[in-house]
Amino acid sequence: MSKPSSPAVPGNEDAVAMDPHAPIPAEPIDNPGLPAHEPRPTDIDPKAEKRAERQVATLFGISVVAAVLFCVAYFTFDIGEDPDTFMGIGASNFFLGLFLGLSLLGIGIGAIQWARKLMSDVEIVEYRHTAASTEEDREEAISALQQGLEDSGIARRPLIRNTLLGALAIFPVPLVVLLRDLGPLPGDVLEHTVWEEGMRVVNDISGTPIRPEEVQIGQLVNAEPAIFFERDAEGEPVMGAHDVLIAKTKAAVILVRMSPSEITPAPGRENWGVDGILCYSKICTHVGCPIALWEQQTHHLLCPCHQSTFDLADNGRVIFGPAARAVPQLPLAVDSEGYLIATQDFDEPVGPSYWERG
Repeated sequence: MSKPSSPAVPGNEDAVAMDPHAPIPAEPIDNPGLPAHEPRPTDIDPKAEKRAERQVATLFGISVVAAVLFCVAYFTFDIGEDPDTFMGIGASNFFLGLFLGLSLLGIGIGAIQWARKLMSDVEIVEYRHTAASTEEDREEAISALQQGLEDSGIARRPLIRNTLLGALAIFPVPLVVLLRDLGPLPGDVLEHTVWEEGMRVVNDISGTPIRPEEVQIGQLVNAEPAIFFERDAEGEPVMGAHDVLIAKTKAAVILVRMSPSEITPAPGRENWGVDGILCYSKICTHVGCPIALWEQQTHHLLCPCHQSTFDLADNGRVIFGPAARAVPQLPLAVDSEGYLIATQDFDEPVGPSYWERG
């Protein structure tokens, strides 16, 4: 049986503070010793109230302007090899940070000033309980929320309300703009690689072109498109190092050679190989791991990550594991100098399956 609560008597509050199991006073202390409440200037002076309202609205307006300037700075200042500078530092980073900070500060300081100067300034008493709230308590909570909404004055202060809504509405725009830095716009980037008609297949280490007679039956060669190693007239790489790294994630391939009699080409793929040499994507169709574990007797290619197994003599068909699609095949031919080339890009997307891929 629980102990009855002791009445609110002088000194009982000290016992509660020292012993958490002491009986709780039935009523709050009448006078805890707080100083008398003093009204704020905005509570007694209509001019001060209007001035505070304009200050808050101005802060929200600054937030709106700063968010817009953030977007302007993002598209105005150049970055990269020859960036714009300001006071010896990158202009883009400086102004993006400045305007994003001002946008956040405008909303934050405006909300603080609104609460300090214009919302109702009253002292409240909250009774605590250990059991679930009663229906009456819930109704009282809703009433308190409604009262707080009325005390905030948002309904009768349209200037503050509208500027706040404007600041909150425009603030996500810089975040959307920043998404552009996550990578290229999707478009059809998942559907294509850098392979194209006439592009040579080269060794992935040395970049040397490959002749059919250099590949032995049962051999696997890791290869890439020649564009990764090409240079312009001035000796500069045709593709930058960053672009090469991105392109490699889809364009890396393997060459394998087997007896032509052991190959079962799908309809339309009869001419995709050269004297038993076939070319397949190096990227597993399960989660995108690079694969090069080749079993030359069975013509099986094993992914080391989750053991998906593909039969390269049968169009890269999945014969085991979680992969749901055959590994894509790249059609080959030989150019006028006797080197292996691609006749086109892959005829299907390379890499893991995704929701839009049939």
